[in-house]
Amino acid sequence: MATQKTFSAVSEILKKYKIDEDKYISREFQQYGYDLAEELGDLKHKSLYIKLAKDYPRGRLEAARSFVKDAENVKSKGRLFMWKLSQLKAKKDDTQEERRR
Repeated sequence: MATQKTFSAVSEILKKYKIDEDKYISREFQQYGYDLAEELGDLKHKSLYIKLAKDYPRGRLEAARSFVKDAENVKSKGRLFMWKLSQLKAKKDDTQEERRR
């Protein structure tokens, strides 16, 4: 026998939607950048982290994120993240330069 599907009330559907949390995020990289800024305690610069999530490879961002996560007694997690990210970028650039030779 076939089962009948019932319609949900609009009010029930709207209750599931988080208006305050998700109103400016429409892409996955935006969510990742926002979560990264929140984890680093640097929501003031969330647009920077969203831009990094859009432009940089996810593996490089995850490597810098895990470095900061493992560090103890850090004064500024955002600053340490950016330092590690620049180190990883320089390392990649050096290996590409060696391959060209």
